[in-house]
Amino acid sequence: MNLKQSKPTSPGRRGFIGLSYDDITKDKPEKSLLKAAKRQAGRNNQGRMTVRHRGGGSKKMIRVIDFKRDKTGVPGRVAAIEYDPNRSARLALIFYADGDKRYILSPNGLNVGDTIKAGSDAEYKTGNSMPMGDMPNGTQVHNIELTPGRGGQIVRSAGATAQIMGKEGNYVFLRLPSGEMRKVLANCMATIGQVGNVDHQNVKMGKAGRKRWKGMRPSVRGSAMNASDHPHGGGEGRSPIGMPGPKTPWGKPALGYKTRKNKPSDRLIVKRRGK
Repeated sequence: MNLKQSKPTSPGRRGFIGLSYDDITKDKPEKSLLKAAKRQAGRNNQGRMTVRHRGGGSKKMIRVIDFKRDKTGVPGRVAAIEYDPNRSARLALIFYADGDKRYILSPNGLNVGDTIKAGSDAEYKTGNSMPMGDMPNGTQVHNIELTPGRGGQIVRSAGATAQIMGKEGNYVFLRLPSGEMRKVLANCMATIGQVGNVDHQNVKMGKAGRKRWKGMRPSVRGSAMNASDHPHGGGEGRSPIGMPGPKTPWGKPALGYKTRKNKPSDRLIVKRRGK
């Protein structure tokens, strides 16, 4: 996929670097795989704001995606590569031999007309899904299950890939995109290959309005606020934080403060990220 840079006809276009969308082969989504969803704008079921800086944005429908890849033994043909406004990755529309239609995350290198399959008897190639215990060491995978049968939970964003480093008993060793080494049950499913739309990380929004179209609201620095509004606020001119470590607006430690407490899956982490 290629990036495109427009002529600097305005300040917003001058800083804009976007995707060319040459890989998209179908404009309208599959109606049977669409679902409406009410926008939460960062609020929970009580109406309280639990996530800041969200709201507005273009109206969009949810695409129902097959993260489980439980259509075992049935071959499917890639009918189209589609855009999904809800995620950074592209979607592949699959027409299965039994007449079923499903969306999957489109891996890098998967093209219209290719055949994919899921299950232990699937061929070792990009787009096929099988238990990680059946894959050779060094395989690049994405859409990885952490609990058998639950569906892929990690490594699902554009350009992401994990690598199988080895096997021991009922577990495989995975190196995740963050650098973390983790043990995952060998009968958990994963899809072979790297998630497509690799150039997504090189996109530059160019202007604040494009952020708003995506439902992201402005974020104000704490140091620009009054002392009554934020622990970093107040002072004459530009002032330092003036306390041991940065804080959230509610006075809790931020940036590097460990929040994981006695999580059962911690025992499966072999090597932490960044160490």
